[in-house]
Amino acid sequence: MSPFELTRTLPEDATGAALRADVLQGLTRTPKTLPPKWFYDARGSDLFEEITRLPEYYPTRAEREILLARGAAIAAETGARTLVELGSGSSDKTRHLLDELTALQLYVPVDVSESALTGAARSLLAERPGLRVHALIADFTAGLTLPETPGPRLVAFLGGTIGNLLPAERALFLASVRALLAPGDALLLGTDLVKDESVLVRAYDDAAGVTAAFNKNVLSVIDRELGADFDPRDFGHVALWDAGHEWIEMRLRARRALTVKIPELDLVVHFEAGEEVRTEVSAKFRQEGVRAELSAAGMELTRWWTDEAGRFALSLATAV
Repeated sequence: MSPFELTRTLPEDATGAALRADVLQGLTRTPKTLPPKWFYDARGSDLFEEITRLPEYYPTRAEREILLARGAAIAAETGARTLVELGSGSSDKTRHLLDELTALQLYVPVDVSESALTGAARSLLAERPGLRVHALIADFTAGLTLPETPGPRLVAFLGGTIGNLLPAERALFLASVRALLAPGDALLLGTDLVKDESVLVRAYDDAAGVTAAFNKNVLSVIDRELGADFDPRDFGHVALWDAGHEWIEMRLRARRALTVKIPELDLVVHFEAGEEVRTEVSAKFRQEGVRAELSAAGMELTRWWTDEAGRFALSLATAV
């Protein structure tokens, strides 16, 4: 049996079709929006890796601290023989789990990017010759069917990415994860926690301007893929804390009145001076809220670990 298998569950043009649909829908509504997943072309991914090393951006370090401190406990609790990682990307943090999951037979990374999946698999297999990898090119937010895998299975959704989903989207997502879980399986969920507003805003508006460049990169993606004539210099980066919803919003604010043409969509978009496009929501959580959302999806929160400073949490949940 080959140590690496790749299964495509998305049509070849699924990414392009999704981009066209999201841009058309998002830029013709009021207020305008764009989904955060379009930050992540090759340059956007590099910028995000740079963000994770910034002094202001704590989530990656905090989550890594928990994985290093609690990896053995996660392995003991789950006994996982299959690790399924949703939105796996470079699979960087996954290495900390792989080091501890001594019973593991199969790693199933799930991502929309074939290049990210194949690159991560090559690296992991070079380090761990005994590992099997079955990568899935799939959109985990649109429902997911897993290949035959040995149980028990641990489904991991790390990085606080669940915070990028709006509450109704989170409910649908968690229900879809619950549908994947057989008796004995578990969900490992990463959630960024509510904390002081100044700490949160700095994490999304760093002094070096890396997050601003990352935010504006979505405009460069639309220019390249859809032939648009956005000039990122026409927009300012905005990060603010919405205390009512307990989430950070990233926005792009037009510096002047302007018009943008998007030929691939036969679309002309007008912006007033000061008009904003919301590009990301990043919800922050409390333990009781996570417990309630998991319960509503048919799962029970069984373990809760935070970093020493209480900034970030990893939780284990099982099907009820």
